[in-house]
Amino acid sequence: MKLGFVGTGAMGAPMSQHLIEQGHELVVYDINAASMQPILDAGATAAQSPKDAADQAEIVFVSVPNNNAVRTAVLGADGVIAGSRIRLYVSLCTTGSPLAKEITTALAAKSIVTVESPISGGPPGAVAGTLSVMASGPEDAFREVEPMLRAWGKITYAGGAPGAAQVLKLANNILSATALAATAEAIVMGVKGGLDPAVMLQAINAGSGRNSATLDKFPRDVLTRNFQYGAAMDILMKDTDLALAEGEALGVDMKVCDQVRKMFRAAIDAGMGKQDITSIVKCIERQAGVEIPKVR
Repeated sequence: MKLGFVGTGAMGAPMSQHLIEQGHELVVYDINAASMQPILDAGATAAQSPKDAADQAEIVFVSVPNNNAVRTAVLGADGVIAGSRIRLYVSLCTTGSPLAKEITTALAAKSIVTVESPISGGPPGAVAGTLSVMASGPEDAFREVEPMLRAWGKITYAGGAPGAAQVLKLANNILSATALAATAEAIVMGVKGGLDPAVMLQAINAGSGRNSATLDKFPRDVLTRNFQYGAAMDILMKDTDLALAEGEALGVDMKVCDQVRKMFRAAIDAGMGKQDITSIVKCIERQAGVEIPKVR
């Protein structure tokens, strides 16, 4: 099947590659033409705009980094909403449920069906095809794209309500951010107390404290001092803000999550917005006057 794919950044590029590996014909677009080149080299063709992709393909996937980019790519004058062939839009973006519902309604007026399918697992998961894929929307539309989503990892269908997958994704992301921040504090505390960080992770990962940061981010990106997980801190800040807004709109008092937001906001205000999310460790190290040694 010929598919459209808008957004070939750190997540979109490997995900679009997996669709090509599945045997699909792909037409791709990104505002950064250079980011499309590896996908074009793999056999995709280039669109001139999101609309052009939606003129050529009945199903169009969109993977862009923030809500302004989503609005432009989907609802703009050259957005997929203006496409002549599209009948099914699949959002891979984290937008929160209000924008998801707005887009679903706008596209429905053009007889375009929406499937929300935000993903979790970061660039490493996108490359490996081990993402958590969270989907919502009409079940018949979800079933149609399910084989394509399977190329990226394990799928959870959250039901037909517009925005359901967004709430699920934000719940996941705020837990991920909290795990990263708390792990950074815990490991820095242990190092200042004289512990080997590798020994700490061994014990934690065998016990009740294990989480996504101790299992993955710290062994690969902190204990190596690489700080190259692949996700920028301002993207995590965007997701954290959306999660807090979602909770507040639902009347949930998210005290812990608010503290995590303040922690990442302080790092961004200090000029770290484009740095890797694992760099949050450096903020805690500076305050504590100690550095986690490179042990891997």
